[in-house]
Amino acid sequence: MASHRRPKQASRTRVTVLTATAAAAVALSSQAAHADPKPSKSEVKAKVDKLYHEAEAATEKYNGAKEQQDKLKKQVDALQDKVARGQDELNSLRGELGSIATAQYRSGGIDPSVALFLASDPDSFLDQASALDQLTVKQTESLQKIQSKQRTLAQQRQEAQDKLGDLADVRKALGENKKKYQGKLADAQRLLNSLTQAERAKIQQEENRASRASNERVELGNEAPASNRGAAALSAAATQLGKPYVSGGSGPNSYDCSGLTQWAFAQAGVNISRTTYTQQNDGVKIGRSQLKPGDLVFFNGLSHVGFYAGNNQILHAPKPGTVVRYESMDYMGTFQFGVRI
Repeated sequence: MASHRRPKQASRTRVTVLTATAAAAVALSSQAAHADPKPSKSEVKAKVDKLYHEAEAATEKYNGAKEQQDKLKKQVDALQDKVARGQDELNSLRGELGSIATAQYRSGGIDPSVALFLASDPDSFLDQASALDQLTVKQTESLQKIQSKQRTLAQQRQEAQDKLGDLADVRKALGENKKKYQGKLADAQRLLNSLTQAERAKIQQEENRASRASNERVELGNEAPASNRGAAALSAAATQLGKPYVSGGSGPNSYDCSGLTQWAFAQAGVNISRTTYTQQNDGVKIGRSQLKPGDLVFFNGLSHVGFYAGNNQILHAPKPGTVVRYESMDYMGTFQFGVRI
């Protein structure tokens, strides 16, 4: 009689593995179906421009810390020089006091009453006693000078120490801001590298069209300048058309935005501060309708500055990868205000 065996069932372990594999396959298919699409060229460019704005803000803070560091360094050097000179003066005063003490010891080794009794020439002794009294007065004056100099030196040393502490804080901020803007630039470059070569070439072509060479004519109109010095500064800036943007650049070979405006005004005989955050206070604030050629114009939360050039155009150092150029204010982002120097 034939035997009837029940078919062998798949083990529980094998069923579990198969089920898990099937679930994973479904999950992967679902992820593939819902995966974020690759960002478009325009989206990447918008993100890159945002990173450039953030990098520029960090650059301006770096420039401010650098300027503060330079000032503090000069102050520390001057204080340390004062302390060194004061120490030399104190040493001289102590030497004078030692000479007086020696002379007094030599003249006053005998009690004055006994010296007078033994003196063969009382008049001569009285002259010596008078000199001894003068020595005592001079000694007192020298002691007072020494005490005053010691107090002054202590104050100067403390001031120098405080400035050195401030300098250390500024140097720390300097390093942090430099690291921040370099990080933003690196992020922007990574985004650009995610594009195809053709897409990167198209963005570069757009930038090249925006960057106008110095021999190209820009229609600026015939607006009266803000002032003679404003006009002179704008003219100086125009001689730098085509120079590259470099973070921290202040001329004459490269510029960042505030480096260009500071350099140009210097050529007009006007000293303005180094950063956007301080240049906003170097003149009178005005609205957009009041702008005249030679006025400074500020954008994007004070992270960017340029010259108003007339006919809604500005002359500025835009961002990394570009050059000093004219550009319509309509493409500049959020206008803050103008400043007339």
